[in-house]
Amino acid sequence: MGDPRHHLGIVAEHAVAAWLEDSGWRLLGRRVRAPGGGEVDIVAIDPDGILVAVEVRARRTARAGTGSETIHAGRVARSGRTLAAFATAGSFGHRGLRVDLVTVTPETGERARWRLRRIPNVGE
Repeated sequence: MGDPRHHLGIVAEHAVAAWLEDSGWRLLGRRVRAPGGGEVDIVAIDPDGILVAVEVRARRTARAGTGSETIHAGRVARSGRTLAAFATAGSFGHRGLRVDLVTVTPETGERARWRLRRIPNVGE
């Protein structure tokens, strides 16, 4: 049996990717790695043409803290470096770089429904 936290993370990333695409974002990569060891859950271009690293944080309950409480400056910096490496290696147009956080929590009383909240420019 696999780690339930890993499974939750995969399901949450799929939900966020679908939500972003439905909102007009163009997904460019998932679980993107950089030479320096950083990883970004999703890389996408938002409707305004900004290249965005999207960190996804899912929680079944708030007992271990909310998703937004688990992101720290070091993680944001690593995500930014990974995004910059991705941008340098790619040949797509964009108007800037940004790191966003999307928190994912289950809807109360609703099975298989998620509450998604995007926090743009996390860490700024």
